[in-house]
Amino acid sequence: MMMIIAEFFVVILKVLWAFVTAGAKWVVPPKEKSVAGQVCVITGAGSGLGRLFAKEFARRGATLVLWDINSQSNEETAEMVRQIYKELDTPIQKEEPVGGVEEVPTFQPQVHTYVCDVGKRENVYSTAEQVRREVGEVDILINNAGVVSGHHLLECPDELIERTMVVNCHAHFWTTKAFLPKMLELNHGHIVTVASSLGLFSTAGVEDYCASKFGAIGFHESLSHEIKVSEKDGISMTLVCPYLVDTELFKGCRIRKEIEPFLPPLKPEFCVKQAMRAILTDQPMVCTPRIVYMVNFMKSILPFEAIVCMYRFLGADKCMYPFLAQRKEAMNNNEAKNGI
Repeated sequence: MMMIIAEFFVVILKVLWAFVTAGAKWVVPPKEKSVAGQVCVITGAGSGLGRLFAKEFARRGATLVLWDINSQSNEETAEMVRQIYKELDTPIQKEEPVGGVEEVPTFQPQVHTYVCDVGKRENVYSTAEQVRREVGEVDILINNAGVVSGHHLLECPDELIERTMVVNCHAHFWTTKAFLPKMLELNHGHIVTVASSLGLFSTAGVEDYCASKFGAIGFHESLSHEIKVSEKDGISMTLVCPYLVDTELFKGCRIRKEIEPFLPPLKPEFCVKQAMRAILTDQPMVCTPRIVYMVNFMKSILPFEAIVCMYRFLGADKCMYPFLAQRKEAMNNNEAKNGI
């Protein structure tokens, strides 16, 4: 019994120390790690956040492996990355163990493109094997690919619901199973889950999307605990949960117009820069903007009816409805054109 009591006090001290170290990072921001020369796989790299992640990692000298289902858009991202590489025609600096700086020969990073449908398990495994043969072992995995059906639940075909779940959630299992074993063997790697604030708290009209993001976050958190249990301290995990991002994915989504100036959709560039800061400092989780942390906490302690009242005040309860209406109108227009 005394041992349990003693261990309990040790746990309390460790928890308090965790608060102290977290607070210290606000005062003295941690140094960003180097990813120069490391192999980074990015899914959904052909557009949106994936393309911006590719450009950010390229600026830091990483070797990029771009996955996307769209070959043309993926090649467009690759061309942007090559242009960035040309601008990096300077020797890479590295720190010696004693803290000095040594100039090393110029490293020429490369970009590799692969057409991969992460919604198909065997396609993921075969593409991962091809990457290992042609590029080498993967150091960083960015699970970014995502889709949204854009239908109310009762109007959504089952196939689109399944597609949303597979791409947004199940694909994370498959990419991780493909690349994690070598990371564990080398005790080196970083896995990033690009989720959403809609994986922390939900709203009406996007049941399939919310469920897929809740699932991705649950997978990420469980995997983080498993890596901690295995005592592989060289493997990092970062969960990215942005608020609505101003991309084509949720074009038209709007909260209450009086509130929107204070909580506008995020600029994709800002979202990725915040995420990159978290990744390069091995931060376990980043929510953008910071109010997302507060909303998630309030959801955990407030009665459901209180949450409903807040949603209605903010216009968050029906924020997806304009987006869904636009999707429906676009689909009707396409069907009319095809009919003609």
